[in-house]
Amino acid sequence: MALINKETVLRHIVALIKKAAPHQGIEALTYKRNRGVEIIKTASGELVVREWGYNEECWSVTEETLGKLLKTLLKREFPRSRQIRIYQLNTPEDMGKQHQKI
Repeated sequence: MALINKETVLRHIVALIKKAAPHQGIEALTYKRNRGVEIIKTASGELVVREWGYNEECWSVTEETLGKLLKTLLKREFPRSRQIRIYQLNTPEDMGKQHQKI
């Protein structure tokens, strides 16, 4: 989708997740695409957050607690990044999928 500045990426991701339909989500990757965070909205309204890179973990959170968790994950997975790649996931099967390199 796009490269977003690290300072505004948190607000951007939360806004996109609120607009997403169930079973859709967002993937945030480093510039080199070797670390990332994936967020999928479930049918019940919960969010499944998967971190991969430095740590491999998975959480189930609500939209209200997403901001706090994302702030922690962005500091851990993107410590030196200035810009973060954002991709929209249309189905849960898109998680972990290789994206086209430009």
